[in-house]
Amino acid sequence: MTKQSATGGYRIEHDSMGELRVPEQAMWGAQTQRAVDNFPLSGLHMPRGFIRALGLIKATAAEVNAELGLLDDAIAQPIVAAALEVASGKYDAQFPVDVFQTGSGTSTNMNANEVIAHLASRAAHAKVHPNDHVNLGQSSNDTIPTAIHVSAALALREQLVPALKYLAKAIDKKAKSLKGQTKTGRTHLMDAMPVRFEQELGAWAQQVRNGVDRLKACHPRIRRLAQGGTAVGTGINAHPKFGVKFAKLLAKRTGIAFEPSPDYFESLSCQDAAVELSGALRTIAVSLTKIANDLRWMNSGPLAGLAEIALPALQPGSSIMPGKVNPVIPEATVMVAAQVIGNDATIAIAGQSGNFQLNVMLPVIAYNLLQSIELLARVAPLLADSAIAGFTVNQAHIDDALARNPILITALNGVIGYEKGAAIAKQAYKEGRPILDVARESTKLHSDELRELLDPAALTTGGIKEPGGAGG
Repeated sequence: MTKQSATGGYRIEHDSMGELRVPEQAMWGAQTQRAVDNFPLSGLHMPRGFIRALGLIKATAAEVNAELGLLDDAIAQPIVAAALEVASGKYDAQFPVDVFQTGSGTSTNMNANEVIAHLASRAAHAKVHPNDHVNLGQSSNDTIPTAIHVSAALALREQLVPALKYLAKAIDKKAKSLKGQTKTGRTHLMDAMPVRFEQELGAWAQQVRNGVDRLKACHPRIRRLAQGGTAVGTGINAHPKFGVKFAKLLAKRTGIAFEPSPDYFESLSCQDAAVELSGALRTIAVSLTKIANDLRWMNSGPLAGLAEIALPALQPGSSIMPGKVNPVIPEATVMVAAQVIGNDATIAIAGQSGNFQLNVMLPVIAYNLLQSIELLARVAPLLADSAIAGFTVNQAHIDDALARNPILITALNGVIGYEKGAAIAKQAYKEGRPILDVARESTKLHSDELRELLDPAALTTGGIKEPGGAGG
């Protein structure tokens, strides 16, 4: 029974442990308040996507329980309406529980139950109980793992996969605009044989597309839901048909082919699917780091660096050095990647905490997984639009470096041998002369043959080059 305080600043709620003060305007109840009081740790709350998933779960559960005859429509329909409002984000401020809480996420589950019960009671003009009605046929132990999977699946579909496809398309477009432009390749950060810009950028695009494929490979296991396993995987207090009907209805509601877990014990006791997905996110972070660092190196200078490209100038780069402009978007990208890699380490450690029938680090897995997805989804289009789409090529500088690249002599290995080629390369480098000039003086090959054999653009197609124009 609720008692109003004399001051109006709080009300008295009760649960199985007794009475507790709750802020008068709060929609949550005693169990949520206990969690707020018990875990004043980080100020971090469960992500929007996770609260959305909880709302969808509670709405779907109420509909299934009504269909199974376990919940009266007069109670079920207000629960569904309230839960969908929670899913929409209307009541996010009513979810104050810290991420670092009870490892099962019971506090956040009860937070949702209490808020939805409060809203539903108001609409139904009758008492809707957070445990007996909103949480009917459920446990935190299957609801929170289900919310992890549902929120991740939605975030992948709506945010990350489209963002990565956008990035890959932007890279492809830029590569097409630079078609045929040749530059010095590098291995070990040292001059190597020539490559074309579209070859270099094509590798970036393929990395991004591979990332999408990795996410898709995880999807079948993310679509499997723990809901129906209840407390330990046996399904105690849930209708035998609840899990199947729940997955089917949630699939219809979201457009994602969710299905009941083939083994509820596995889905409650471990978080291997989340760990797998986090590993794919980590790989994507590594890919973006490679791309961003290539951009930083190519942009370095403009006088003492590689200076192959100029990234768009977005802001002053120094508080003390006038005129300095830094590669801020690639730098932000590598910081995002570092965060995602750190999140993956946290998720891996949390994933080890499946003791017997329950993993007890579910909230921190949810938080880090969804943060990684969101960060990658935000930085991918930023990298595309603010760095890759707008960079310009310093072709004159690139051509000058190509002409003096002693490694071009590699193309003559089959004609003059490795050792002769090494001697020519060293001489060209020592004297700072074009490799063509030194090779002309040091071999019996005609100038036209040398020019053809050492043409940087022709060397980007591979194969064996022979005097007289023959090539593989």
